[in-house]
Amino acid sequence: MTEQQQPFALSRPLHVGRAHLVVNDLARVSGFYQTIIGLSVLEKTPSGEVLGVAGVPLLTLTTGGNVARAPRNAAGLFHTAFLVPGRLELAQWLAHAAHNNIQLEGASDHLVSEALYLSDPEGNGIEIYRDRTPTEWTYHQDGTVAMATDRLNLQELYNSAPQAAFAGMAEGTALGHIHLQVGDIPQADAFYRDVLGLKIMARYPGASFFATGDYHHHIAANVWNSRGATTRLENMTGLSDYTVKFNDQSALANALSALEKHEIATTKTAEGWALRDPWGIGLTLAA
Repeated sequence: MTEQQQPFALSRPLHVGRAHLVVNDLARVSGFYQTIIGLSVLEKTPSGEVLGVAGVPLLTLTTGGNVARAPRNAAGLFHTAFLVPGRLELAQWLAHAAHNNIQLEGASDHLVSEALYLSDPEGNGIEIYRDRTPTEWTYHQDGTVAMATDRLNLQELYNSAPQAAFAGMAEGTALGHIHLQVGDIPQADAFYRDVLGLKIMARYPGASFFATGDYHHHIAANVWNSRGATTRLENMTGLSDYTVKFNDQSALANALSALEKHEIATTKTAEGWALRDPWGIGLTLAA
């Protein structure tokens, strides 16, 4: 993919690289992400699989003998958001979902994007969305962006789908953002804004939306189901960790410096610097 073709979300100082979910039934959940979402298996191990699009890893699934189902109000994943290249691809995925009797949980026009919502067989939230171009977005004087949750005309979107059979997610599909359930919004602001250096691009009641480079959000956090949630247990199902990739080395250096200043422990791995947020959700800062 050329620089010109790269989605705006991925060209910013940082972006989300991949998510890692712990599941009970690996075969069932993996099958869903392959046949319904349209990902391909890139790698298999005895305890897990890596799935992605056109060779790019987007989702790791693992399981184990002592996995315990996370309660609905636990800190962790609200949804993993798959960003498709354009409206044509969003319409084609919608038609594919309709033909397979997939129940959507929501469909919204967010002004900056159009989004479809559903869950995998173990209740992990999923968003499939396409961005409008940033020139179509409205920025406020303070640099935040106008977002809303308006009704999306599903029939009109479905009618615009090409007649070709769905052959999986299109090349260029990426993890546009990740939306978290956390226990406290001021604490989330203190970590994602004040330590990692993201900007708050929008606020909803009980939620903050963080990004760099004027994107609408790379990471979001809400307390809608999880107000007061404490640290996740090691063996919980759901979001184990995710990767934040830095295109800007100075932004990475600033984040690492802030982590050291706040005495937040990191572990150097082959991929980058691994740490946990205030709720025990793992993240890796990768160059």
